[in-house]
Amino acid sequence: AGEGSAAVPGDGAGPPAPERVLFPPTFSVSEIKNKQRRHFMFLRWKQQQRKEKLALKKKRRKEREALGDKAPPKPIPKTIENQRVYDETTVDPNDEEVAFDEATDEFAPYFNRQTVPKILITTSDRPRGRTVRFCEQLATVIPNSHVYYRRGLALKRIIPQCIARDFTDLIVINEDRKIPNGLVLSHLPDGPTAHFRMSSVRLRKEIKRKGKEPTEHVPEVILNNFTTRLGHSIGRMFAALFPHNPQFIGRQVATFHNQRDYIFFRFHRYIFKSEKKVGIQELGPRFTLKLRSLQKGTFDSKFGEYEWIHKRREMDTSRRKFHL
Repeated sequence: AGEGSAAVPGDGAGPPAPERVLFPPTFSVSEIKNKQRRHFMFLRWKQQQRKEKLALKKKRRKEREALGDKAPPKPIPKTIENQRVYDETTVDPNDEEVAFDEATDEFAPYFNRQTVPKILITTSDRPRGRTVRFCEQLATVIPNSHVYYRRGLALKRIIPQCIARDFTDLIVINEDRKIPNGLVLSHLPDGPTAHFRMSSVRLRKEIKRKGKEPTEHVPEVILNNFTTRLGHSIGRMFAALFPHNPQFIGRQVATFHNQRDYIFFRFHRYIFKSEKKVGIQELGPRFTLKLRSLQKGTFDSKFGEYEWIHKRREMDTSRRKFHL
């Protein structure tokens, strides 16, 4: 009998063992010609893999409990994040060059509290209902923001009008087939301008267990994992959208979380259950951004000078290399 055979009842080998499928080491599901049989055996094989993994996990836990304080430290699992390829542009908080750039860049007046953010949120030409609702909900997240729906007006003509009316930032929500799929963020009056691909948009009514409507308090802003020089610039662009004096009594927080160059936006409210326990309640909307380009100055699709452009075939050669 092979390694995967079981004892046959009545051959003197004792009582029959419970039925258990053991696949030989050289077993390959792809060799099975019958499609239904192949799918069935694949599910059985996956089930066996899960059982063996669970049994090994229980065995290791019992060994650690038996050793007590003498148990070796748990090994750190390998992930794409902790195996990340080192980027030489990673920002050092104590770097004098970085500190000088922050003190002299386009966002310095905001961080010095010399200017108060005033945001104009607009759309692509003749937006549809879902994009309109998304802009309205985004305006409740960003304080001192105003929504304007475009009707055939070119973006280059909008920017001088925004500068004349003291707007500090311009947000353009683009759509495709009635679904928001892009975001252009331009810092006024001198730029820079970032172009993002937008996905996974969820409005408030589409979020389960959502909280009540947000209040008018200035939210706290959390920026996670913007570690490179490029990521630092993008993080400062997002920070400049919100007033520099968050009102913590409002318990609202806007989070931009960067993970593998995908920027996840969430809007939550803190729920204080006691002095030691706190929960969070999502208010919405939520969406995901992927940076496509960073341009110097304001929006100019023809003659603009680009600081960074995402080139998939040249830059995405390794899954462990990230740019933000």
